[in-house]
Amino acid sequence: MTSQEQAIAKVKAQLQERDTTLRESWVKAMEARLVQDELGKCQKQEGVNHYENCKWLADKYLAMMKENRLKGYKQIDV
Repeated sequence: MTSQEQAIAKVKAQLQERDTTLRESWVKAMEARLVQDELGKCQKQEGVNHYENCKWLADKYLAMMKENRLKGYKQIDV
């Protein structure tokens, strides 16, 4: 392989890694959205008892909000 072919292969690998990272980030964000929807349904169903009966779902949603943030392909080190 020539140096130009190696450079092209390197760029393609970087683009593939970027796409994979973005896809995984979006999947995690959509999982959090699904949990949010389920939490809303649970709160409507349970009424005033939702504090007790939906607590596990609320805790799961809060944990997902911390972990599953959308991340771009650029990361800036501060």
